Amino acid sequence: MFGFININKPPGVTSRDVVNKVERLSGPFKVGHSGTLDPIATGVLVLGIGSATRLLEYVQQMPKSYRGTFLLGQSSETLDTEGEVSVITDSPEPPLSAILKNLEKFTGTILQLPPQYSAIKVKGRRAYDIARSGKQVELSPREVTIYSIEIVRYQYPELSLDIKCSGGTYIRALGRDLAKQLDTSAVMSSLCRTAVGDFKVSQSMTLSTLQEDLIPRILLPPHLAVTHLNHLELSRDQAEEISHGRKISIKNDQQLKSSADPVAAFYDGSLAAIIRSQGPVEWIPHKVFLPTTSMTDVSGRV
Repeated sequence: MFGFININKPPGVTSRDVVNKVERLSGPFKVGHSGTLDPIATGVLVLGIGSATRLLEYVQQMPKSYRGTFLLGQSSETLDTEGEVSVITDSPEPPLSAILKNLEKFTGTILQLPPQYSAIKVKGRRAYDIARSGKQVELSPREVTIYSIEIVRYQYPELSLDIKCSGGTYIRALGRDLAKQLDTSAVMSSLCRTAVGDFKVSQSMTLSTLQEDLIPRILLPPHLAVTHLNHLELSRDQAEEISHGRKISIKNDQQLKSSADPVAAFYDGSLAAIIRSQGPVEWIPHKVFLPTTSMTDVSGRV
């Protein structure tokens, strides 16, 4: 098997729990996921099956969309309602105009300090394990991109936002930072990941309905992971070389000639490899999905 499953993760389970269940159903095929969702979160969890696990790093590069709901005037160490929540009695009630004005500060590329309770590793330990032991975690701000952020609903203390952002963005931290600008605090009460690139929650499958005999029929094609990369259609001879791990020459494609990024190479309409530049015209295989057999039998379908 070679493809993806778009799972609508339910609340109360970890991303690893989802992978474990699908591993039991998929038999000998490897299963991995892209972009961890906290137990409180629901929505799109992209699973790679078989060789598609090698493409998950490209899924991770895709923009992600979320709907997050926050409770203003409340706080917790975890920045969500999974922790012990305190209500701030003298917290101001921000007007809608103030929220709209401050949202503008969070659009574009920003520096964001990850939450203390996060899966980031610090000297070999998860930040949340250090935080649970009562110690302060030393984390550094990270550059993330917020492509858009819109108010869905506001009725104090509840504020719901639609957010499109880069991978690595912490929505809990975004709520924390927005609330700080409003001279208050906030906890996230719910979060749904509505999309990862072309993987939409409206087209996802629930974990409860997933069965072993369904997996081969619901697999999404591997090319969905590389829609943001440059594409190249290989000739028969080029595909033969790539299948054996040998470099190829591409002399006349100006778009590829100037690209330092990986390129998705296709043969007979199917994803054959990810290739990288090794000079002005030479390209070497980085990840190969063609079988290493004679091209008389290869169609690029794995």
